[in-house]
Amino acid sequence: MTKRAVVLLSGGLDSATVAAIAQRDGFDTYALSFDYGQRHSAELDAARAVAVVRGVQDHKIVPIDLRAFGGSALTDDIAVPKDRDVVEMSDGIPVTYVPARNTIFLSFALAWAEVLGSSDIFIGVNALDYSGYPDCRPEYIDAFQTMARLATKAGVEGATLRIHAPLVALTKAEIISLGTVLGVDYAHTVSCYDPNASGAACAHCDSCLLRRRGFAEAGLADPTRYQATSGAA
Repeated sequence: MTKRAVVLLSGGLDSATVAAIAQRDGFDTYALSFDYGQRHSAELDAARAVAVVRGVQDHKIVPIDLRAFGGSALTDDIAVPKDRDVVEMSDGIPVTYVPARNTIFLSFALAWAEVLGSSDIFIGVNALDYSGYPDCRPEYIDAFQTMARLATKAGVEGATLRIHAPLVALTKAEIISLGTVLGVDYAHTVSCYDPNASGAACAHCDSCLLRRRGFAEAGLADPTRYQATSGAA
C-alpha cells in the first residue's frame, strides 16, 4: 500500500529538502503551505514552484491570519534585523520568531493527515545554525508527537503518528549537500525574511546570511537571486 505523508512546505530551503527526503523514503507527498499574514508573498510563490517541480500529489495553501496578533518582524511592523554576526544571532529568541507558528502549522497538518489516512508528517525544523526558535527543538517535536497520539481519533485507535524532523540536527551546509544529492533545485526556494516586491533576497537578514554561509561551506554555488543593491556576489 502506498504511504502518504503531509509535508509542511514553506517555500524555503529546508522545507524543499524535507519534501525530497519524504519522496526518497517512499512517501506520496501532500504539501501544505500557509498564507498566514506574512509580510511578503515570495515564499508562497516559491512553495508553488517547489510543489510543481517535486510532483507532489496535492498542494494546499491555507489562509490564516497571524498578523491579527502580530508580535513578530514577519507579521508586524517590526524591523527585520540585518547584518548580525553569529554571536548576535545566537543571543536569545529573535524578533523573527512568530508566536506559536509551528504549533499551529503542525495542528493543521495533523488534521489533513487524519483525513488522508496518513500517519506521517514532515517538517523542516532545524535546531542548529543559531536560529533560536523554541519550536524548532527536538524536545518540542517529541512533545507534539506525544500530543498528536493523544488528541486524534487515529492515535486513540492505535495509529502510530510520527512527526519527522530529519534536518533538526544538521547544519545548513549538510542540508544543502543532502538536498543537492536528492536533486533539489534551490533556485526555486526563498529563505529571505525581507525580499523585495519581485522576490529577490536582501542578503542581509539572518536567514540570508545563514543560507549564503551554508552554500559556501558546502562548496556549492548559491543560486539565490539577490537584490541588485545587496552587495551579494
